[in-house]
Amino acid sequence: MKLSKFIFITLVLLSSFACKKKVVSESDFEKNVLNSVFIEIVDSIYMDRRTMLPPPMPRIDFKTNKQDTIGYHDKLKRYQIEQESIKNDKHRILIGVHDFVVSNGINDDKFDLAPFKNNKKFNFQYTSKFPEEILWDIEDKDSGMPVGTIKVHKINFNRTKTLGTLEASASCGGGRCGQGFTITIENKSGKWHITKIANTWVS
Repeated sequence: MKLSKFIFITLVLLSSFACKKKVVSESDFEKNVLNSVFIEIVDSIYMDRRTMLPPPMPRIDFKTNKQDTIGYHDKLKRYQIEQESIKNDKHRILIGVHDFVVSNGINDDKFDLAPFKNNKKFNFQYTSKFPEEILWDIEDKDSGMPVGTIKVHKINFNRTKTLGTLEASASCGGGRCGQGFTITIENKSGKWHITKIANTWVS
């Protein structure tokens, strides 16, 4: 009787351990998948506040109802030179990443930025290092603040774990511009890639 009880307890403990191991394994799987597509996601949706402002417009002389173009061409030329300079800038682009992956509207696991610290194009920093995003001045191009932010949500996989969808959003800060996306990713030949991006909201 004692032997049977011992075997039963052992089986329960082994079963419990196996369940925990499976949960951890699935969590690691999702993290690995998200890490493998994160740069592709950022490169596809990020917003750069330095490029959000439209070109200058000529002023209207309300007395004559005609455009006052004095100095306008010089302003437009300076704007174009500045935009070209931003496009050709080889410095890493500072992007703020929300600290946590979102799941069902609440913060879940902390997003680990360590795998991306040596990325040649982007310099990722947690948004918690900076003032609240609503306070950012998007017209200030030299403040040392991120040019925009990224938030990612938990991935929903299909039954065979070959396809997944996740929500993500991008903002240029200041509460003046942002977009949301539903992103479809797929495992093709052992590598995960984005197959579709659908814009879900704009602010």
